[in-house]
Amino acid sequence: MTHPVLELRGLHKAFGALVVTDGIDLDLFPAECHALIGPNGAGKTTLINQISGALQPDAGRIFLEGRDVTHLSVADRAVAGLGRSFQITSILPDFSVLENVALSAQRRDGSSFRFFGRAAREKRLNEAAIEILAQLGLETRADVVAGALSHGEKRLLELAIAIAGQPHILLLDEPMAGMGRAESETLTEALLEIKKRYPILLIEHDMEAVFRLADRVSVLVAGAIVSSGTPDEVRADPQARAAYLGDETGGDAE
Repeated sequence: MTHPVLELRGLHKAFGALVVTDGIDLDLFPAECHALIGPNGAGKTTLINQISGALQPDAGRIFLEGRDVTHLSVADRAVAGLGRSFQITSILPDFSVLENVALSAQRRDGSSFRFFGRAAREKRLNEAAIEILAQLGLETRADVVAGALSHGEKRLLELAIAIAGQPHILLLDEPMAGMGRAESETLTEALLEIKKRYPILLIEHDMEAVFRLADRVSVLVAGAIVSSGTPDEVRADPQARAAYLGDETGGDAE
């Protein structure tokens, strides 16, 4: 029997009288893209922050590949194999595209920060960074300063940075945010390839992308999962449709 790579068990979080995560159970399995959708204010960002370690739950447990990581820091969860992208791009704008990716690889590998040193170790890491950029169609932009990239290219770079950290799972928080249709299509095609190698928990408002990428979809409303199943099952669920059809764009307010 296949075991989940990520398990949430009874996660609960409240801010005073406001309950924002209400006893959530959720699994992510190998070779799966599990999408989490819901209207603004549903609690998606709060839940993601608990998974990443940025916020501690009041109750419940988080397991990564069977290991209880509930009380680990953000950095320790990254070392354990959790790779995350954010709603807002988090790149080093004054560094080149290659340097951004190489830095992530070097952090993971424990190498020095001499990006273009003569040591074989740095050369190997830079070659690995170029390979990752090629997978995402950014190899020709390797020497470009990251701040000069288009918005869509910056989101692809952020994904490259996450992959360079050798994650066991990818936690993607609205990767299509702020993109036009052409950019969303490019990123969706890239993610279709990436999901073959990395399990993905995807939080996204772009329903076209969600239903192309997801193997399973869970709908979050007022801090609780009200529907979960295959894309077709969720699409046919009246409660799920009521939760997301009127709000397919924009970001969380949490």
